Amino acid sequence: MEEEKPEQGHYIKIKRFPFIIMIFALVFITAAVTTLTLAFGDEKAVEVGAPARSEFNKLYEAYDKIQTKYYEEVDQESLVNGAINGMIESLGDPYSDYMNEEEASEFHEDVSSSFQGIGAEIQEKDGFIMVVSPIKGSPAEKAGLQPNDMILSVDGKSIQGMSASEAVLLIRGEKGTKVKLEVQKSGTEKTQEVTIVRDEIPIETVYAEMGGNGIAHVQVTSFSEHTAEELRTALAAMEKEGMKGLVLDLRQNPGGLLDQAIEMANMFVPEGKNIMQIQSGGETKAYQAEGGEKITVPTAVLIDKGSASASEILAAALSESAGIPLIGEKSFGKGTVQSAEDFSDQSNLKLTTAKWLTPNGTWIHEKGIKPDTAVALPDYASLTYINPESELKLESLSDEVKTAEQMLEALGYAPGKVDGYFDEETESAVEEFQEASELEANGVLTGASTTKLMENLRLKLEENDTQLKKAAQAVQAKIK
Repeated sequence: MEEEKPEQGHYIKIKRFPFIIMIFALVFITAAVTTLTLAFGDEKAVEVGAPARSEFNKLYEAYDKIQTKYYEEVDQESLVNGAINGMIESLGDPYSDYMNEEEASEFHEDVSSSFQGIGAEIQEKDGFIMVVSPIKGSPAEKAGLQPNDMILSVDGKSIQGMSASEAVLLIRGEKGTKVKLEVQKSGTEKTQEVTIVRDEIPIETVYAEMGGNGIAHVQVTSFSEHTAEELRTALAAMEKEGMKGLVLDLRQNPGGLLDQAIEMANMFVPEGKNIMQIQSGGETKAYQAEGGEKITVPTAVLIDKGSASASEILAAALSESAGIPLIGEKSFGKGTVQSAEDFSDQSNLKLTTAKWLTPNGTWIHEKGIKPDTAVALPDYASLTYINPESELKLESLSDEVKTAEQMLEALGYAPGKVDGYFDEETESAVEEFQEASELEANGVLTGASTTKLMENLRLKLEENDTQLKKAAQAVQAKIK
């Protein structure tokens, strides 16, 4: 039996679908034998093959009626796909999905290579497409997309009611092309248009740098096919640089392959202790750490509302079985396991097949993991995106103007009253900002000026990362 693996952003992937293929084969063989029997009158032959499934009679009748009585010609493949989609939708599970060949190809691409798009993990929830987390350094992150933002339309086309796989096909596209999203920011009822230029999204998942006092900062952005190997390489490099402590950063990490999370947890968790538990069909199986060399330097783990699935598995394992503190914000809360399996035509069925539990047996689904030390980022970290195509100038009045005023204020400029009205003080602040940025000082916020404003705010946030600073302090306190 093949090992189950989770796909990028919460899913578990199995590369073949032998059992389902066998069932379909038996059904088709049975149908053929039945047809021949009716033609030649041998009633005993009807018993050959798979037994009749009376529960499918209504489905067959509906299929036949549509094929024979619908006023237009109907594509047989579309009917079958629609029937499968209907069964999946009836489960009411946002993590189960049927994907046609094109959608399945995108699905497999996520964990095996780079892809072209905006770089955001999404899910369907209650008929809407929600952002789980943007990928580090991606166009989606730079555009300000955040966990739980709702995407309402893509290039003017409503995606309400679509599956996540269907929405992905519209959002992705060639590098350099633009996609316009209508976004409802988390916690608000207002919508805004966000234009994002697609780019190549590499599946490089581990970023490491040595900070002060010998404390390494290692960020894991997703769990792809080689993430555990990347982490091992990164830690070896940090050890050569004299690593005395470690901050493992799982913020904005939407998850990925389960085997990678287990392998990574095994680098920290003492032999014999639980890494996680899988609960399915009334049975619970514990995965325990194996022997081998362990990371023993003082460590802290960063999590936030964008840390989901495999990120939560790793965080919980290190917290409960290795005594490593969690710092930041409560995690996303995704505690189910999906098995993704291919049909012979390369379409794919992804089903929730199990729950995963923390080492101590806690199910964190829709609850998340609370950090040991709660630390918020500065208020300006949650400011929304300003469309560079907008032209904000004297006497403009809008929410984007208010956001721009907040950004200017956070960067040390004086835009006057932060009220969404672009007055003379706002114009003066914009001019001052433009001069400092070596841009044309015309007092109009658009294009390069808008992009530079948002870029400078991101850089300020990196310099004033309160969560990272707190984690480094916690590690420093344990260094002997």
